[in-house]
Amino acid sequence: MISTSFSYFCRVPVRIQPTAGPWEDFSTRQMEQPFLYNDLTSFLRKHFKEKMQKISLNAGFSCPNRDGTLGYGGCTYCNNQTFNPDYCRTDKSVTQQLEEGKAFFARKYPNMKYLAYFQAYTNTYAATAALREKYEEALAVEGVAGLVIGTRPDCMPDDLLDYLARLSRRTFVLVEYGIESTNDRTLQRIHRGHDYRTTREAVRRTAEAGILTGGHVILGLPGEEHDELMRQAEEIARLPLTTLKMHQLQLIRGTRMARDFEEHPSQFHLYTADEYIDLVIDYMERLRPDIVLERFVSQSPKELLIAPDWGLKNHEFTAKLKKQMTRRQTCQGILYKPS
Repeated sequence: MISTSFSYFCRVPVRIQPTAGPWEDFSTRQMEQPFLYNDLTSFLRKHFKEKMQKISLNAGFSCPNRDGTLGYGGCTYCNNQTFNPDYCRTDKSVTQQLEEGKAFFARKYPNMKYLAYFQAYTNTYAATAALREKYEEALAVEGVAGLVIGTRPDCMPDDLLDYLARLSRRTFVLVEYGIESTNDRTLQRIHRGHDYRTTREAVRRTAEAGILTGGHVILGLPGEEHDELMRQAEEIARLPLTTLKMHQLQLIRGTRMARDFEEHPSQFHLYTADEYIDLVIDYMERLRPDIVLERFVSQSPKELLIAPDWGLKNHEFTAKLKKQMTRRQTCQGILYKPS
């Protein structure tokens, strides 16, 4: 059970569920300590002795929502330029991208290890043999200690899932699904190309295969006001997720959503930073307390971002979030209702 009694900091007995893959044995245990939320750094310390850094990769994959299988142009909000570092170019091999990423980060932390983050587009959208070749190439690079694979819930065939399950027994593997919303009307509106039932099934299959499973949601999509997002948080809490990323809706130049905003601005609610902080806190209060919260915001290049522009770096936002959580004397999971 989650305690509802507070001192200045939220003190919650948290039951950690065994969500890790079979390559590491997590025992269920009780711990009581000052607690705001489960952060990624603490999660990685349970798996690795060294400081870890993700290196983003563009392995040249496409997306069924871009190549005509489901549609063209991608989801209405999508512009991959917003999160690809300069070294992520398809004219460079996976190895070359990783080595350049390592050189960049090693200047600050020379003894760190790395996770190869297959990020751009849909990184399970190819023949399994071709995917295996890319993944194994990444793992062969010195210092790479595992994989994070970003994908869509409708792109996880059984043979690939079987391979990833075997791989997860010898190294760190996290499959990260773009959930974006649990509302089918929203998914249709943003031209996602699948329904929420597809997401539920993909997350369930992946977790049951013993693979660490992550999710990603966008808070503030058109038509999703506060009450709808609180219902979403309760639904997300029921998924067997290990990690969750969330970020604010951003309007990006060159996207269909940017054109929609120009034509129908009243259909969009663009949060101020303080409004969004309170929204995130309300959301995380309803999440399962053992889900690792990896990120709360996203930063897009200034030249591509239309709105909102808060002028805050990620660490500055997180500091403000923690301060507000302390002021509200709350924590992740305090309103979680086990089903």
